[in-house]
Amino acid sequence: MNRTEPVVTLWRPVGPAELKLIEASGMRKFPPRLPDQPIFYPVLSEAYAIQIARDWNVPASGSGFVTRFDVLKSFLNSYRVEHAGSKAHLEYWIPAEDLHAFNEAIVGKIEVTAAFGKAAENAG
Repeated sequence: MNRTEPVVTLWRPVGPAELKLIEASGMRKFPPRLPDQPIFYPVLSEAYAIQIARDWNVPASGSGFVTRFDVLKSFLNSYRVEHAGSKAHLEYWIPAEDLHAFNEAIVGKIEVTAAFGKAAENAG
């Protein structure tokens, strides 16, 4: 992979179970989607990822995390940016069957940039 190729920084809100699977990959890839999850949706802003992690993941699982990662722009060129509600809610919709290729297009490691709920309480 050519590291001089342009990348796009994306974020993904995750719960504790998904974070454990990301950690098991060495912080290099996202786990396969479950049968009822046909789309993988990384988001374009940290603020949107924080909103989902705090307002959705915490009530659903007790903790929410924000991950940040870089993806080759050449890979993302095949997908449209989608509006999921307001203009501030921008995300890519990656079909589940394309997730392996998406993971291959990640440059570097996936980082956790924020934690909410039980995870934040345990860190403090």
